[in-house]
Amino acid sequence: MTTIDNREDDLIAAGVLTAWADGIRVHEPERVASLFADDAIFQGFDPEHTVGRAGVAAYYAKQPAGLIAAFTVVERRRPSADTRVAYARVDFTLPDGRVIPVHLTIVLQFTPEGWLISHYHVSKIEPTTGAGTPADSDRN
Repeated sequence: MTTIDNREDDLIAAGVLTAWADGIRVHEPERVASLFADDAIFQGFDPEHTVGRAGVAAYYAKQPAGLIAAFTVVERRRPSADTRVAYARVDFTLPDGRVIPVHLTIVLQFTPEGWLISHYHVSKIEPTTGAGTPADSDRN
C-alpha cells in the first residue's frame, strides 16, 4: 500500500493558489494565466467557459484592480501521481469592501513547467434563509 503524504498535496495546492491570489491582487492577468495549462478549461462567473490561457488572461483583465482572493483548501485528492484535485473556499473582496464567497474546484497537472491548473470551476455561495433556499433579497 502506498502512503499518501497529505502535507505534500496541501503544499502543491496552496502553492498554486497562493500564486494565483497574488497575481489577482497585483492585477497581472498574464501572470495569473501563466498558472494555467495551455488547454485549461476555465469557468469563472461569466455564463460561458473558455479554454486556454488567452481566455483566462482576458477574464482576469476585466476584474477590478484591488480585488483580493483569500482561500482555504477544504478538500484535496490525488487521482494519479501527476494529478491533484483541490476544493477550496474563496472570499473575493472587491475594492469597495464587498465580499463574494465562492467554492472553487481546480484540477492540477504536473507538467514540464511545474504544477498547472488544467481545470477551474468557481461557483458563488448564495446566502440562504434557513432551509437552504436563496434569500428573498437575492432573487433579483
